[in-house]
Amino acid sequence: MTTIGILGAGHIGSQVARKAVELGYDVVISNSRGPETLQDLVSELGPRARAATAAEAAAAGDFAVVTVPLKSITEIPAEPLAGKIVIDTNNYYWERDGRIPALDNGEATTSGMLQEHLPESKVAKGFNHIMYTDITTDGTPAGTDNRRALATASDFPEAAELVTRFYDEFGFDTVNIGPLSDSWRVERDRPAYGVRQNAAELQENLAKAPRTL
Repeated sequence: MTTIGILGAGHIGSQVARKAVELGYDVVISNSRGPETLQDLVSELGPRARAATAAEAAAAGDFAVVTVPLKSITEIPAEPLAGKIVIDTNNYYWERDGRIPALDNGEATTSGMLQEHLPESKVAKGFNHIMYTDITTDGTPAGTDNRRALATASDFPEAAELVTRFYDEFGFDTVNIGPLSDSWRVERDRPAYGVRQNAAELQENLAKAPRTL
């Protein structure tokens, strides 16, 4: 059975873990405060889940989900994620993360920054423009009329393909933006951010996104 290493146990990480366990995945989850602080969550998730350090979660996962504040991505352990696909849920909240000129000026993307930090991993954007509560409640079977769509982006086709399969299992269609350099189209405050949309609507919102705000 596939094991997912989840680095970050906040709103998104815990919701991804809940749905993944429901789908039959094994989950190893970490946070910044230590495994002992995750016992309530792990007890809720059941025998398919266990708490660990970030390094242990990274090493245990066949692939990983990184869902920590942008200001903390340099703390993500790179070596145990080498060669692995990493789904990045991040958004830039300058109020939390501090001002990052390269993002303010449209010279970088949040997922691109994580890819730079993890040069031997294969980063793909995922789950960044959906309310965390919707992750476990808004999915529908493939082929459902007006099925909700989520975006991904990656410099590695195999990473985008994994996110596409993962989204489908969660109940969502996928729109592939392309490389990480274009992933700004689905970042915070753009038209595709935070709204429910089907694949056609998502494509339209991506197309009209402004590079800088």
